[in-house]
Amino acid sequence: MSSTLPREQTATQLRKHPRLRVPAPFPCSFARVGLKKWLTVKRGGLGVVYDVSTKGARVMTEAAITPGDQIAISLRLPNQVSSMFVELATVRWGKEQTYGVEFEGLSPIADMRLQKFLNRQSTPAPSRSA
Repeated sequence: MSSTLPREQTATQLRKHPRLRVPAPFPCSFARVGLKKWLTVKRGGLGVVYDVSTKGARVMTEAAITPGDQIAISLRLPNQVSSMFVELATVRWGKEQTYGVEFEGLSPIADMRLQKFLNRQSTPAPSRSA
């Protein structure tokens, strides 16, 4: 019997850490870490996050980053007082101006904030009675 699931749904089920497409993209900023950052003229940039998981994010930016680059990234999660900082992330893939970033240096506090954000986004808001 052949599978009739759409490709996207099948890929989502295989994901160890499911991505959450955020309802409204939010800003981020980043800077290269390590030796490479001193060898380049442009050391950082701004971007927009379109989806996020506990282990990474999909970011759109005009900055010149490439797969393999290690970056520090600051995420301005919606409805939070301050930005969340990821000390180390690796750019895993890129297509045009969109990149997949894997979080590697997530502090316990940043992990907790990200979990709280993801839980809030995936839980339906209670309906209000008139």
